[in-house]
Amino acid sequence: MVDRQRSRYVGGAEGAPPLPPPGGYHGARRTTAGLDAEAGLSSASGDVTYTATEPAEKRTVNALGLAAIIAAVLFALVMLLMMGAGVTDAVYGASMMVVQFVVLGVVIAALFTARGRVLGAIALAVTLVFNVATVGAMGALRSAATHAYDGTKSEQQKHEEAYPGIKGVPAKDALDGPSLEDVQSQGDQVMAAVRKRLTQEFGFTWVHTGAVDVSPERNGYGGESMLQKYTSTVWTTEQPVHELRRKRQVMRVIDQVLVESGLSELYPLNEPGVLGISDDMLDKLYGSDDPARQHTWEYYSDTYPEPLRFYAYVYDLSNDPTGEFRTQREAFSDQSGEPLEGVQLVVFARQVLPEKDRAAYEQKLKDYPGF
Repeated sequence: MVDRQRSRYVGGAEGAPPLPPPGGYHGARRTTAGLDAEAGLSSASGDVTYTATEPAEKRTVNALGLAAIIAAVLFALVMLLMMGAGVTDAVYGASMMVVQFVVLGVVIAALFTARGRVLGAIALAVTLVFNVATVGAMGALRSAATHAYDGTKSEQQKHEEAYPGIKGVPAKDALDGPSLEDVQSQGDQVMAAVRKRLTQEFGFTWVHTGAVDVSPERNGYGGESMLQKYTSTVWTTEQPVHELRRKRQVMRVIDQVLVESGLSELYPLNEPGVLGISDDMLDKLYGSDDPARQHTWEYYSDTYPEPLRFYAYVYDLSNDPTGEFRTQREAFSDQSGEPLEGVQLVVFARQVLPEKDRAAYEQKLKDYPGF
């Protein structure tokens, strides 16, 4: 039985599907594949015809998009090189602005082409990051931090930048006045005398903080002067002073010592109506326009026309209802180690010449006869 069923498929035409009509079935065409397609052959029966599929067109890089990315990258590199060379002013020049607009035009054109859109978008991103505004700003910040403006300076400007004095200040003033060492010695003597008298009168004990700071003045031509500014160490009482009457007594004693030492009388900077400062500004600077409610008193004396300046402060946290001034003092105390409140003394001086630089200063001034 099994052999009979099997014979139906291995012999004869019984059970086989009917033959196609002459000419084949309507629409019976298929694409070529394999070796037949490569050889261009058709079926032996002629009923099915193989047709070759046209190869897909190869996409090429859009020339406009390529031009946009090359132009954007080259423009960015040129500006970065100019910034590195210190020619910040040239970045903002008319030529660079014109070139930037040309590059931007190419980039925008590439964005409107189908095959150049991707490269155009990349070029646009490069242009947005590196353009006249951004690179110029970076160059200006770099130049300001390093004082590196030599790229666009004339020889005259470079000569002025090396001026040893200060613009608008007679050069002989530094030679005729006290030296840095003289000012420091005088300041130390005055502060010692003030501390001694206050200790005798009020029993104060003192905390010594900070270090002497000496740094060059700017000469007004973009460079550093040979003249120096001086800040002494700071002395602060360990005892606070809260009462208005006691504060005035302290300032009166300081004033007496200063006058005896050849300085001017103390000048209250925090008093209303003294400097023409508005009440609102006094409130911002000292906590109130009323000395009785101020958290800071500031008094000043000097040796004018000589350069020594003496300052006396009183910090009083009892007149700080908001707590903001306490926060400031705590931060400063953590940094410097000085007491939060009390009487404080410090000496400043401006435009003083170190004794060791005197000969070099005089020699250098010979190169500036008209200054």
